[in-house]
Amino acid sequence: MYANVLVEYTNKAVDKEFTYIVPSDLQTKVKVGQRVKVNFANKLINGIIVKLLDSYDGEYELKPIKEIVMEEFSLNKELLSLGKYLSNKTLCTKIKAYQTMLPTSLKVKNQTSNYEKFDTFISLNKDINIIDEYILNNKKSKVQNDILLRLKDNDILKKELSVSAVKKLLELELVKEVKVKKYRINSDDKKKKSNIKLNEDQVNAVNKVNLNDNKTYLIHGITGSGKTEVYMNLIDKVLDLDNSAIMLVPEISLTTQMINRFYERYGDNVAIFHSRLSNGEKYDEYQKVIKGEAKIVLGTRSAIFAPVNNLGIVIIDEEQSESYHQESTPRYSAVDMAKFRCAYNKCPLVLGSATPTLESFVRAKSDTYELISMPNRVNNQILPKINIVDMVQEMKSNHMILSRELEDKIRDRLEKKEQVILLLNRRGYSTNITCKSCGYTYKCPNCDITLTYHKTNKTLRCHYCGYTKFLDRVCPECKEDALSYLGLGTEKLEKYINDNFDARVIRMDVDTTTTKNAHEEIINKFKNHEADILVGTQMISKGLDFPLVTLVGVISADSSLNLPDFRAGERTFDLLYQVAGRAGRDKIPGEVIIQSYNIDNYYLKCVKEYNYEMFYNYEMDIRKKLKYPPYYYLVDIKITSRSLDSAFKESTNCYNYLKKMLDKNTIIYNPTPASILKINNTFNYHILIKFRYDGYLLNVLKKLDEMYANNNSVDFVCDFNPSRL
Repeated sequence: MYANVLVEYTNKAVDKEFTYIVPSDLQTKVKVGQRVKVNFANKLINGIIVKLLDSYDGEYELKPIKEIVMEEFSLNKELLSLGKYLSNKTLCTKIKAYQTMLPTSLKVKNQTSNYEKFDTFISLNKDINIIDEYILNNKKSKVQNDILLRLKDNDILKKELSVSAVKKLLELELVKEVKVKKYRINSDDKKKKSNIKLNEDQVNAVNKVNLNDNKTYLIHGITGSGKTEVYMNLIDKVLDLDNSAIMLVPEISLTTQMINRFYERYGDNVAIFHSRLSNGEKYDEYQKVIKGEAKIVLGTRSAIFAPVNNLGIVIIDEEQSESYHQESTPRYSAVDMAKFRCAYNKCPLVLGSATPTLESFVRAKSDTYELISMPNRVNNQILPKINIVDMVQEMKSNHMILSRELEDKIRDRLEKKEQVILLLNRRGYSTNITCKSCGYTYKCPNCDITLTYHKTNKTLRCHYCGYTKFLDRVCPECKEDALSYLGLGTEKLEKYINDNFDARVIRMDVDTTTTKNAHEEIINKFKNHEADILVGTQMISKGLDFPLVTLVGVISADSSLNLPDFRAGERTFDLLYQVAGRAGRDKIPGEVIIQSYNIDNYYLKCVKEYNYEMFYNYEMDIRKKLKYPPYYYLVDIKITSRSLDSAFKESTNCYNYLKKMLDKNTIIYNPTPASILKINNTFNYHILIKFRYDGYLLNVLKKLDEMYANNNSVDFVCDFNPSRL
């Protein structure tokens, strides 16, 4: 017997299958999808079996497989097929695709960590008559006798018993140790049957989804319309059929409240997947799913690769979120991966959003997806009133951070013991430190970007490469004490609130959520009204539900509008619409104040009227004229190098090759420097391709990818339908 193996190296030059002999002692144990140890280039490394063969007719002398790594674990047929699809879709190596699908503890590479965790119990090891006889004849050993009497009823954790007494009983073989697999994450709550009665919109949504059909549904429901309860009712129906479910959420911050709701309803039948879990926790959750102990997977983007059996539904909440598109190799879309898995399992895919992507909405309008509308909030709650404040006028009155109206509204809510959310989508204290005397500006030495000042620890940081330095007291150029702190971040906003209001303030951004469980602690603190005002970045804009929040303030609505990206308008509409929905979600009506320097902007008008259709029609007109999605598909080719000359030269060579090889109707733009030319001492050039259909495109890109496979000085990366340009 022979086996074709993918080795652990992700270098494109070795992206092929290598044949090994399966030794006779492993032939009854080996199977496709298993990890094995093999000799490769005189090293013992890991690989994964992708095919078993009865014969070999090659001319090379073959080496044997050395051993199986974790005999009980293997990628099933579905995940092996998904890996091939992922590799072909993103032009990554096959082994890189499989690596992406696995938690750190199971990746196909050499590692010696053992993530298994057990509880050790003491159990009786002899017939009950022998135990009774020992107790009768051993009256002096009171501790031992007590242990034996207790063990008649139940096994006992070893750590709860006397060490010396247990040691003696083990020597006498009256008791034995029993190791029981222990999971690091467990639900504290018992399952509770939901007593929530669905409204008409929710019942309609649940009934429209056919669980026996591979169809994609788009639930377009306004914020607070009860989409989560629809998802859970669909999962109930899937579980009744003895099938499994995967539900994705875009942010770790969203999983906290969602996890609690799922644990309440389903107990330990839920496995959690997100990046803040430890390697051991990820291992445990993966094992739960493999063993069928958890039939519901809840998590962020990577949860789409969970090894569930009998998949009955995939649900993607806030489907418009760009976090579902991975920005590092392989640059995959979780929605694409979900479509593949649903097609494989002949089950439905449910996408949900108050602000769906234009691509999804146009598919729903053309019946490619089935559109399900939920236009009303539960219990007929009214949407919060939105007011847009002109900050140009406010600045004339020296109100640089908060407008007079927003300050008055905050004080009003504090007096009423209600809560406030303030959104500022920029972290740090100041975004630009400049010398007023000589004009010197602190910049990152590795990236073409200014450093952001973080006052908490008096450091300047690059938010791209992580470079950090302490801030000088004087200008390093002219030695004058003339440093100017320009720009506004969440840290400065938090300080301003503390200085001007008698309120308990809590901040939620990347800097305050670095520690384990930080998201959960902040959310629970705010939910329990241990804070009056929550200041945060976009991670607080979606999915969170706080009954006492009656005011939402957006500090700088223009920041995302001015980005050089064709999705800037769509991203701004989504962010503002979603954060507005955090207000007035209970009995008390809500209000939203949006501060802007351009109050006539059309996107702001659409948000103020909660009019997605108006936004959709306006944006589609622009996209059509400029030939952007959904009218055209995009491929963004990134050419990167440590040398500026090499990056420019190779991007030009790629452009010329593409012009020669591709369809004449395919639009290929000249190479341009990225919006940030240098990141981490690497120079970045882009080539943008727009096309409707090009039968040559994928093969041409594969050929280019192969041409650069052995080029150690230049990287060639393709991003299909990128979320950002």
